Amino acid sequence: MNVIRGHQKVFYQLLGSTLLVSVINFTVWFAITFYVYLQTRSVFATGMVAGIFLVMTATTGIWFGSLVDHHAKKTMMQVSAAASFVLYGVAFAVYQFAPRESFTDPTSVALWALIVPLMVGVIAGNIRTIALSTLVTVLIAADTRDRANGLVGTASGVSFLVTSVISGLLVALGGMFWVLVLALAALAVALVHLALVPVPERSEAPVAADGAASADGATPAVAPKHTVDLRGTIRVVGEVPGLAALILFSAFNNFLGGVFMALMDAYGLSLVSVQTWGLLWGVMSTGFIIGGLLIARTGLGRNPVRLLLLVNLVLWVVTILFPLRSSIILLSAGMYAYMLLVPYAEAAEQTILQTVVPYERQGRVFGFAQSVEQAASPLTAFLISPIAQFVFIPFMTDGGGARAIGGWFGTGADRGLALVFVLTGVIGLLATILALGSGPYRRLSHRYLAGPAPAAEPATAEPRQR
Repeated sequence: MNVIRGHQKVFYQLLGSTLLVSVINFTVWFAITFYVYLQTRSVFATGMVAGIFLVMTATTGIWFGSLVDHHAKKTMMQVSAAASFVLYGVAFAVYQFAPRESFTDPTSVALWALIVPLMVGVIAGNIRTIALSTLVTVLIAADTRDRANGLVGTASGVSFLVTSVISGLLVALGGMFWVLVLALAALAVALVHLALVPVPERSEAPVAADGAASADGATPAVAPKHTVDLRGTIRVVGEVPGLAALILFSAFNNFLGGVFMALMDAYGLSLVSVQTWGLLWGVMSTGFIIGGLLIARTGLGRNPVRLLLLVNLVLWVVTILFPLRSSIILLSAGMYAYMLLVPYAEAAEQTILQTVVPYERQGRVFGFAQSVEQAASPLTAFLISPIAQFVFIPFMTDGGGARAIGGWFGTGADRGLALVFVLTGVIGLLATILALGSGPYRRLSHRYLAGPAPAAEPATAEPRQR
């Protein structure tokens, strides 16, 4: 990979540090979802966990992006890990002192006093994700950023692989106790490690009162005032032809993806034990790793915009097919294909934003995209859990659905969840076909092919150390 001379080691150290923290945050997220379902057996409760995660992701993205743009990236990475450490410590205290039986009631104050700090701690990790995406622009030459984004995807896959195995086994072994002990220890290591890594920061162009970069590109004597500047960020997005449509398309996909967030664990755990489900997630996550490595080797091709939509087309077909039978083999095969292709979609979107958005705005635009794209998912997660619990599951257990299609589709609670997945896939497939023929898709493709945003500094610019 054509990494800027002298910064290859820094890039890999940041990637490794982010991998460690991601493993911890994903472990906590998976574990609390498993734990809540196993303690309460409530699809509604696990859906609320997913909903909390998605609401907080949607509401914090713009703020996190602003923090990343206006402060040293390394500082914000440290703040992210420290916040998670403190919140996990609070949750550990709750877990130790609350009566165990209180965690079996989905309406228990103690249960939600455990869940909420854990989910806020996981969300704090998003600051690090945004910071790493902007640092790719600093450390990696423009013509190989897609490959670097593939390596970031590989790191995510490794974190899923390790996480799924660890969380399932630890929850089976000792509930949330060992999960939280591991989380606190690993975050302490991450804080010390990152303190020793010199992270380069490109000199940013001055920011005018309206949030636009100065034309002369000189480094300001005084750092710009910290402001979220939502209006300026929206203007930057609007100035790139088709970019708003891409973000809205991703938001619609995430609206549908909220179904997976809310129901996938309940569906998988209805078929196999928690230990088996955790191990299966580990195996399926190798698809994420392989997909990321393939991108790192071959790139995304000439037009990542087209690739992004084609990948979504395949993903929705997979979503229609895997739930057609109540089979852990079909579920595993479908989710493996899903994991293999998701890195392409994520790397494509990151590469597009790194190319068409000026560097001094990338943190806010990444945060804005994260907020808008995730804003739809909480609605799905909050709505689909009670709908699945009180409509689709009865419908496919002893209701009209069981009588109409139960003979070939199957009946029972898992078949109710499967029907939700199939309908979601059909809607997503139709939306992607429409997007492929749209004007915004063609305009964004032309803009990407025109080259990097003029305000961005070249990849070979001399960085400053912080």
